[in-house]
Amino acid sequence: MARPLRIQFPHAVYHVTARGNERKAIVRDDDDRRRFVHTLAQMVEQFNVLLHAWVVMDNHYHLVVETPQANLSSAIRHLNGVYTQAVNRRHRRVGHLFQGRYTAILIEKETYLLELCRYVVLNPVRAGMVRHPTDWPWSSYRATAGDAPAPPWLTVDWVLGQLGRGRHQAQATYRQFVKEGIKNPARPWMEVKGQIYLGSERFIRRVEDGLHKKDDPEIPMSQKRPRRPRLEALLAGVAAAYGEEVAAIVKPTRRPGEARQVGIYLARRGAGAPLNAIAKLFGIGYTGVSRRVGAVAKRLDADARLRRRVEEILNAKVKT
Repeated sequence: MARPLRIQFPHAVYHVTARGNERKAIVRDDDDRRRFVHTLAQMVEQFNVLLHAWVVMDNHYHLVVETPQANLSSAIRHLNGVYTQAVNRRHRRVGHLFQGRYTAILIEKETYLLELCRYVVLNPVRAGMVRHPTDWPWSSYRATAGDAPAPPWLTVDWVLGQLGRGRHQAQATYRQFVKEGIKNPARPWMEVKGQIYLGSERFIRRVEDGLHKKDDPEIPMSQKRPRRPRLEALLAGVAAAYGEEVAAIVKPTRRPGEARQVGIYLARRGAGAPLNAIAKLFGIGYTGVSRRVGAVAKRLDADARLRRRVEEILNAKVKT
């Protein structure tokens, strides 16, 4: 299998993973972990990247990184190289610490970043190392949840901004959002396409089209990218497709029909609306939005009829 491309452009968002050589440990004790965190902070500051989430495990690490300057390769090369040198000096070892190239999945920010940030901090829980992410100090969970001060090199504002206006409210919602992930673990990698993309078909086309065009640095990225369908237009499209009124679709009910479920899914994955806006519109909690989006995403993999209907709604709104 060919190695996946390294796609870099301003403000791209990635999930990055690097594993120990031969699956061996990259940290031996807390001093190594502190050295890794120190090097991570240096990388953020030196390369001007935005770090939304991170965790260091025994034999690998996970990062969610945004690159305003399209410099992911340089940043990760610095992190892995400087940390390897420090570990080799400390433990009097030689050779590679990490196994080959790091893995980088390109993420559609509006639809998957929040879910990936939760996935990252839940790694110690999934591995059976702790019962709750707050019990693992070597991740971004405590700082984002408000259990510890956020260091200046960690970007928590975007994540919290998706969950509430006030900081304390957003932190409480974040803690609940992550807790829900313990009970109902998501599997975002089931939706990765072409080894490197985690996003909608429109996102993938947008990125691939950009690979064949010269970028003008004077033009902001926001002006180069086509606009998403408006939430109101998408919901109108859902209502028309199912022969219902928008008011009926957004009205809370104990027995939500397919139209409501698809409406919630497209509000998030199609329009990229914030979780708090979707929760308010549909009269459900933030975690309820996440659960319903995940449930529809799983159905789309197996249900060709539903997949065609969703694609028809999206295509109709993109053309208008």
